[in-house]
Amino acid sequence: MSPLLPSLAELGHLALWMAAGAALVMAAAPLRPALVGLARPAAIAHGLLLIAAFAAMSHAFLVSDFSVSLVATNSHTAKPLLYKLTGVWANHEGSMLLWVLILGVAGLGVALSRMPLGETFRARALGSLGIVALGFLAFLLFASNPFERLDPAPPEGLGLNPLLQDPGLAFHPPTLYVGYVGLVVAFALAVAALLDGKVGPAWARATRPWVTLAWAFLTMGIALGSWWAYYELGWGGWWFWDPVENAALMPWLAATALLHSIRVLETRDALRNWTLMLAIAGFTLSMLGTFIVRSGLLTSVHAFAVDPTRGLFLLLLLLGLTGWALLVWALRAPKVAEGARFAMTSREGFLVVNNLLMMALLAIVFIGTLYPMALEAWNGRQISVGPPYFNATTVPLIVLLAVLMGLAPFLAWKRGTTTGLSRRLLIPGIAATAAAAAALALLGVSGLLALLGFAAAAWLGIASLQLLLRRGLTFVRAGTALAHLGVAVTILGATASGALQREALVSLPVGDGFEVAGFTVTLEEVAPRAGPNWTALEATLAVGRNGAPVTTLRPQARTYTSPPMETTEAGIAMWRAGDLYAVLGKPDGSGRWQIHFWVKPLIHFIWWGALLMAAGAAVALGGTFRVTALARRRRTAPAPGPAPLPLPAE
Repeated sequence: MSPLLPSLAELGHLALWMAAGAALVMAAAPLRPALVGLARPAAIAHGLLLIAAFAAMSHAFLVSDFSVSLVATNSHTAKPLLYKLTGVWANHEGSMLLWVLILGVAGLGVALSRMPLGETFRARALGSLGIVALGFLAFLLFASNPFERLDPAPPEGLGLNPLLQDPGLAFHPPTLYVGYVGLVVAFALAVAALLDGKVGPAWARATRPWVTLAWAFLTMGIALGSWWAYYELGWGGWWFWDPVENAALMPWLAATALLHSIRVLETRDALRNWTLMLAIAGFTLSMLGTFIVRSGLLTSVHAFAVDPTRGLFLLLLLLGLTGWALLVWALRAPKVAEGARFAMTSREGFLVVNNLLMMALLAIVFIGTLYPMALEAWNGRQISVGPPYFNATTVPLIVLLAVLMGLAPFLAWKRGTTTGLSRRLLIPGIAATAAAAAALALLGVSGLLALLGFAAAAWLGIASLQLLLRRGLTFVRAGTALAHLGVAVTILGATASGALQREALVSLPVGDGFEVAGFTVTLEEVAPRAGPNWTALEATLAVGRNGAPVTTLRPQARTYTSPPMETTEAGIAMWRAGDLYAVLGKPDGSGRWQIHFWVKPLIHFIWWGALLMAAGAAVALGGTFRVTALARRRRTAPAPGPAPLPLPAE
């Protein structure tokens, strides 16, 4: 090992301490006018120091420096390069280091971006970011040091959880963390607005890009996690309402409501206090999500911490940051002037209803997620709150939200009128009715919620396409239409894959077969296979339809050696925008093998819809940057000279 390697790890640790000092300067800068000018350089130093610390840790993983405890317990020399790098954050300490890195880069963005609300406003926003950074850096430095050393260093590492050695999950945490930190920045800007009294359209314009960015990355992060759970865990589903899933969903719901309300504030100078409250709620739920996953409350492939001391530290940090946020709100919100009024039949009115439905969804998920944990902490009693509760309570609200999403963009601001509305919504209405009728008559769907899901997807999808085809399309309107279209596509995928799914669970010997949903499935072989650090039993399933071959599926039951673990690798083949999905179970000792087989129509629409939503956010962000660039160009353009004198008439 090169003698330089230990010094790099020590320099990374030193950079963390120096970043904490820079965060302290950021937090103190707004307290005195003479210190305001220090906020920007401190934020720049803070961001660069965290980049240096993360680079030092990444280098330790890439070169397999097992003198660093984190590397020794989460890597080994035979691991592929991609998973050596992603191993940096595929553990508790590294994931928190990634969290503060993204927060530091966000602080760099706030420090270097244009701030029309003034330098004092910027300093107050950076001060809030500094307070949050101080809390997490204290956690890293005193309770969860990622640069802890081993002496002597072991010759080989223990390896990484095999379930985490996957591209989908490799990029899932960074994507979610960008979303969480985007909401932290929105909160910091909200605190600055409360302290300065600058709550209005200008503040909304400065904040909306951060909220849009956070929403887009949360959308993609949740979609990546769902996709990974679908194809990697071999359970046949894509969403289980697991507390870890819900920990990311709750900030997403708050960000969705905030995105709509901030649009009202930007356009109509209305919903001032409500928008600020949503910014605080988004921040709080981001902190709560971090606490749930990283505190050791849960046993999950996502949840790395098992030390109660760390959990207590994170709980105190959560309570402190949340209490501080609510204190600022309580002291300053009454001084925020009331915004513009509007009629309930206006677009603002419908967006308020949208917000209330989002908050109802958030409350349902919050109670279903936190109540079992609170009950167990109170009296040790364990209960399970799962899909039956969540599906029964959330699906009707989602359908109602889809109806409002298709309707609201066609209403005018301030004083909405229904004149011409029925004509605009005639085609979506016909499409919704036709979709429900076709599902009932042609596909045999009988459940009310499933029929409403098909109708809602058709209604919102056609209404969104109409919005895209309207004249005078702006970037914001195009982004809204694309995002709404993505929601419609996701609703269609979730509804179709659930209502039209067919499955078979059979036990059969090699050479035998079964039928499901018009497919003939034959178990041709079960044979051993070997990989770089695993062995497996692999089934060969020949799938045919109407006497013709369709595909061959090869599900596996794997056993990893470093570290030891058994996993299920599903055999998946795409068929007409859906999937044929098979899992190999255990043998029964008499030569028969258990096979679980699903036909999942349109399931890929779930993730294609998420891509459309993120694309809509990107389009809206592009419009924001374009408007900002045009405004800057106008300000810096030279003043026009005097008009030329008229020529004498001939």
